Amino acid sequence: MAKKSQDGQDESPGRLKQIRMVASLVHQANRKALPTVVLAAIGTLVVFVVLGLVLGQALLLIPLGVLAALAVGMIVFGQLAQRTQYAMLEGRPGAAASIVENMRGRWVVTPAVQANRNMDVVHRVVGHPGVILLAEGPGSRVGKLIGAEKKRISRAASEIPIYDIQVGNDEGQVPIGKLQRHLTKLPRNLKKDEVSELTDRLNALPQSMQMPKGPIPKGARMPKGPKPRTR
Repeated sequence: MAKKSQDGQDESPGRLKQIRMVASLVHQANRKALPTVVLAAIGTLVVFVVLGLVLGQALLLIPLGVLAALAVGMIVFGQLAQRTQYAMLEGRPGAAASIVENMRGRWVVTPAVQANRNMDVVHRVVGHPGVILLAEGPGSRVGKLIGAEKKRISRAASEIPIYDIQVGNDEGQVPIGKLQRHLTKLPRNLKKDEVSELTDRLNALPQSMQMPKGPIPKGARMPKGPKPRTR
């Protein structure tokens, strides 16, 4: 019991520290964010207080108003924190894969299955909709990468829907802030066991992507490709 109590005490400061850290990042990104959270909570509480006084149910509605104000404040704070996260990730290589990896549900992400010297990449995602190819980079360049990956997985993903989504701000692309909503709107074509089976088949495919030619930016990571054959 003592150990359980101690674990709970350690977990609580950790959560509070995390909330303070997120609040600090949100405040740095948008000075009006935290005041908006406070005003939303106070506004909710005022509505319940007024209703309680008018209806003569103050003892009932005011406590409910406090709970509702806290709930509304947390919801608004969560939305603002999510927007801040998207703003920080936008334009960074691997941002799309990072978003999907943190989504709820069954999403199996394989980052950078295709790439080129310009650091345009295609990530492969397997989920209930089927296979999703997420491309990061200008539409004029990532088309070839998507085509190459589709050709590579076509046999293993026979009769399985394959979706290709270009992430970015160009025409026809999905902004990083709307990616999560876009994915959740896709139809559920596969069951849980079918997702696992398809993932195993795709993981068994040989890696065909080679290291792109040209200089690679410092700190960038590229997946290992097969060793070139010597003639």
